[in-house]
Amino acid sequence: MHVPLLDLKAQYASIREQTIQAVQAVLDSQQFILGPDVKALESAVASYCGCKAAIGMSSGTDALLAALMTLNIGAGDEVITTPYTFFATAGSIWRAGAKARFVDIRPDTFNIDPAGIESAVTERTKAVMPVHLFGQTADMDPILEIAKRHNLYVIEDAAQAIGAKCKGRPAGSMGTMGCFSFFPSKNLGGLGDGGMVTTQDEALAEKLRLCRNHGAQQRYFHQWVGGNFRLDTLQAAGLLVKLPHLDGWSAKRRQNAALYDSLLGECPQVVCPTVLPENESIFNQYVIRVPRRDELAAHLTANGIGNAIYYPLSLHQQECFRDLGYKPGDFPESEKAAATSLALPIYPELTEEQIRYVARTIVEFLA
Repeated sequence: MHVPLLDLKAQYASIREQTIQAVQAVLDSQQFILGPDVKALESAVASYCGCKAAIGMSSGTDALLAALMTLNIGAGDEVITTPYTFFATAGSIWRAGAKARFVDIRPDTFNIDPAGIESAVTERTKAVMPVHLFGQTADMDPILEIAKRHNLYVIEDAAQAIGAKCKGRPAGSMGTMGCFSFFPSKNLGGLGDGGMVTTQDEALAEKLRLCRNHGAQQRYFHQWVGGNFRLDTLQAAGLLVKLPHLDGWSAKRRQNAALYDSLLGECPQVVCPTVLPENESIFNQYVIRVPRRDELAAHLTANGIGNAIYYPLSLHQQECFRDLGYKPGDFPESEKAAATSLALPIYPELTEEQIRYVARTIVEFLA
């Protein structure tokens, strides 16, 4: 049996005609930059995320960078974040000219541990950037309390978490800003790169709109230096087709996760994902912890089962961040996660037979 890590063709088959019609309409209009579909998507995402505004961006990475630039975070500033995440989180901080200050993760959720944040605050700290990893929000209440106490911005890196909730509050609605990615493999994936920033602050929303357009409201008249971070109209059109299906797809991912939990939960060598009681995960990934992780990954691949390692090297150990002064052992939970975690297929179109095959292959190997 063949079980890919992700099968975008299966999803596309269910919305093919709608997508073709939406793209054709943009082609016929020839409005490729900030066309009407961009505004329609921004309005829909703002409503979906419970925010006053949403601003389309060219990618999730550019969304993070635009958020930092809009808040005037740059040279000499520090941003507290997690070392166990996709590179763009810390990379955007570096690109803004600021310095990432890492705090270790919780071993159960893979998300930043709020207990370590306050001791990392210095006079240079301007923001906290929690990551809602693998589709589950970070423990936001203590993060927001610490930020309020120290007058810090909170930039939610919600690239993997559109639709996730913490105590009923949608990802991207709780901090100063929320940053989303529409990379094709995401639960809400575009036809290429795309992103979004959400906020409850109308003044920040207006500045974000300027930031994505070279800091200009009127053509050739620039109020400040921004960038070319605009979301393509074609991307917005495709995403508008997908958005009404998002909750159903996420529910199917939760159903698949529950089946994995039941099949793998009795295997003592497998640690299944933990979802906090107050959270609702969208399972952008289903990530287990196992001994002999690399051997198991090779075994799954040999048996036609897609898998992936998110992420094989903690960010504080990346060569490009060597100047931050961290060393191996500084963030043991992040390093442990990098050495033991493995993502399994979780996409909505998986069949029960496929999930059972994946679980059986894992259990037999570990036995």
